[in-house]
Amino acid sequence: MTLNTRPFRSVLYLPASKERALDKARTLPVDAIIFDLEDAVAPEEKVRARETLSAALATGGYGHRARIVRINGFDTEFGAEDAKAVAQMECDAVLLPKVGHPEQIDALAEITGDLPVWAMMETPRGMLNAAQIAAHPKLAGMVMGTNDLARELNARARADRLAMMPGLGLCLLAAKAEGKIVIDGVYNAFKDEDGLRAECKQGRDMGFDGKSLIHPAQIDVANYEFAPSQMEIALARRQIAAFNHAQSEGRGIAVVDGQIVENLHVVTAQGLLAKAQAIEKIAAE
Repeated sequence: MTLNTRPFRSVLYLPASKERALDKARTLPVDAIIFDLEDAVAPEEKVRARETLSAALATGGYGHRARIVRINGFDTEFGAEDAKAVAQMECDAVLLPKVGHPEQIDALAEITGDLPVWAMMETPRGMLNAAQIAAHPKLAGMVMGTNDLARELNARARADRLAMMPGLGLCLLAAKAEGKIVIDGVYNAFKDEDGLRAECKQGRDMGFDGKSLIHPAQIDVANYEFAPSQMEIALARRQIAAFNHAQSEGRGIAVVDGQIVENLHVVTAQGLLAKAQAIEKIAAE
């Protein structure tokens, strides 16, 4: 399963200090877990949280779930020690908060080596430098930090996320240009399923690969909305079949449902089917 086909529909934040939460995560139908050493852990618990998380990851049992560890920033007393600890953990990536420029990734990579880096995109500076950040060779993905971004913008909360659109769009363009994963921000009202579904639909329509989540109750909605629908799967198969038939007759384009199908549509269809197959494999585990 490659990075481009690996599903990241649901990306759940978990406090690294909570042993029960770390244990329960092994059974959740989530695509990725952000084990949080930053916001979810009180200052007096941060050192112990590193040890708790390291032990949980060493025990294993997280299956297909991508294991991403969010450290504290290097502008805190915990960041460098977090990075040193994560470099020795059984994880898939390290997530750096408040990335504003690519040099921050350089500093992290000096400690974490070949471990893939993800970037929290949550400041105006980060939005403006998204292209350079996405182009960093160690970067594998971006996570939108919409709560922090809203605070720094002094923006009002709106259902349509109007204030977020410039930043979301810049990061989407940057990530897609470099072939990196990009995850939408959290929806705070975890009991509001209708609101979550609407925001997931908006994020999927925009092109995000998945949704970051604050509660396990949000997983099923995110998994459904960010997965290819049966209608999309059927259309992809018909597009590929029609294009192959057209090529066999010496034509470079096909027509499906009154719409032109070219090679670029076939590439998109093949990617969608590969993701659907990856999701089926996960469901069968």
